[in-house]
Amino acid sequence: MIEAGSAITSEGERKSMKAVADAGLEAEICSFARVVASDVDAALDCDVDSVHLVVPASDLHIRIKMGSDRESVVQKAVEVTDYAVDHGLIVELSGEDASRADLDFLEALYKAGIDAGAQRLCFCDTVGVLTPEKAFQIFARLSALSVPVSVHCHNDFGMATANTVAALRAGAAQAHVTVNGVGERSGNTSLEEVVMILESLYGMDTGIKCEELYPLSRMVSRMMGVNVAANKSIVGENAFTHEAGIHVHGILADTSSYEPLKPESVGRKRRIVLGKHAGRSSVELALREFRINTTEEQLNQIVKRVKELGDKGKRVTDADLQTIAETVLSTQKEAKVKLEQLTVVAGNSVIPTASIKLQVNGIEKLEAGTGTGPVDAAVNAARKAVCGVADVRLDEYHVDAITGGTEALVEVWVTMAIADRTITARGAGADIIMASVEAVLEGINRLMQLEEARTNG
Repeated sequence: MIEAGSAITSEGERKSMKAVADAGLEAEICSFARVVASDVDAALDCDVDSVHLVVPASDLHIRIKMGSDRESVVQKAVEVTDYAVDHGLIVELSGEDASRADLDFLEALYKAGIDAGAQRLCFCDTVGVLTPEKAFQIFARLSALSVPVSVHCHNDFGMATANTVAALRAGAAQAHVTVNGVGERSGNTSLEEVVMILESLYGMDTGIKCEELYPLSRMVSRMMGVNVAANKSIVGENAFTHEAGIHVHGILADTSSYEPLKPESVGRKRRIVLGKHAGRSSVELALREFRINTTEEQLNQIVKRVKELGDKGKRVTDADLQTIAETVLSTQKEAKVKLEQLTVVAGNSVIPTASIKLQVNGIEKLEAGTGTGPVDAAVNAARKAVCGVADVRLDEYHVDAITGGTEALVEVWVTMAIADRTITARGAGADIIMASVEAVLEGINRLMQLEEARTNG
C-alpha cells in the first residue's frame, strides 16, 4: 500500500496523487484524510483505492484539536467511515495520538469503526513516546480485533524502528514506513531499517527486493533535496565504509568480522577510506585498486603522508592518494584534461549558461552547457566537452565553507564515475564555480588514467 499524499491539501497534490493512481502500479494507492466528508470527496477525485482516515484518539487531541468530546468523535468517525465505504473506498481507521489515549476508549473507537465498515485499523504513535515493551503489550491486545491493525510510529526519541518491530512481533499486520525515515519533525519509521531487521535478524522473507533499497534511498534523497545522514544505518554513506586499520585488516580476512550483512544485499559496495586511522592494510588495498605497486619502504612513506593529511582534519580522497603515491614513486603524470577558459552567465532573468574551453589529449574542445545554477551549468559544459573521450557522470557533489563571510574559502567534494568505476576528488578556493570545475576535472583526469591503465593491462 502506498499513501500517496493528502488529497485535500492542494490542486498540485491531487494532480500528483492521480498520476500515481493512474501509473498502473501493483499496489493499493491511498490518501490521508481527516474525518471530514470533503476530504473523502477529494480522495475520490484522485481515483485512489483507499483512505487513511485519521481521528483524534487521546483526550488531549480531542479537547484541544477538535474542541469536542469522546462521544462526538466516535460518532464522526462512524459517519465518515460509512460515507467512504459507501463510495467504494477501503478504509483504514487510524487513532491519532493513540499512544497517549485511554486504551479502553481506543478499542471502543476501533470497534465502532469496524461496525461502520472499516477494513483496517491503525495505531499512531504521533509524538514518538511509545516504548518497545509497551508496543508489544498493546499490539498483543489489539491484534485480537477482527480486522488487521497497522502500526505508525514517529522517531522523536529515536525508537520508531524498535517500536515498529516490537508491534509486528506482537501481531501488527502492517507497518507504516518511509524511505530514509523521512517525515514530520524527526521523521517516521525507516523502510530500509525495518526490512533488513526482519530479513537479517528475524529470518523473515518480507518480499522486498532488498538490493533496490540503496538505489531507492539515493533517488528519494536526490528528488527531495534532503541529505541522508552519513552515519544512518543501511543507507548512510558510512554504513559500509571502513577506515580504522584494525577493521580493514579484519575485513580483508573475513567481511563478517566488521559487517553484520553484505553491502551487496542492499545494493551497495564496500568502501575503504583513508585518514588518520588508516593502516597499512587499507592503504595497500586502495593502492591495489589503482594498480599502483610499491616497495615496503614506499608503502611506509605513503602511509605516513596519508596520516599527516588526516591529522590536519582532512579526508583523503582517491585523487589525494594517487597524488601522494605519484610523488613518492616519482611518477607524476601529465593531466589529460586541462582547463583553458571558463565563462559563466547567471542572473534572475537568464538561464544559467557556461562556456568552457578544454585541452583534451592535446585537442582543443569548446562546449557550452546550461543548468539550474551556475555551478550546474559549468559542470554540464565540462562533461559535454569530454563526452566521447570519457563518458563520465557526477554521482555526488558536496560543498563546505572552510572560512566564514562572503569571501569564504570553499571545499568541493565530488564522486565521479565511468561505468562501474568511481573516484573521489576535491577542489578548493574562494570561487565556488572554479572550485567545482577543478574538482570535476581532477576526477575526470584520474578516471581517464585508470581506464588507460586497465586497457593497457
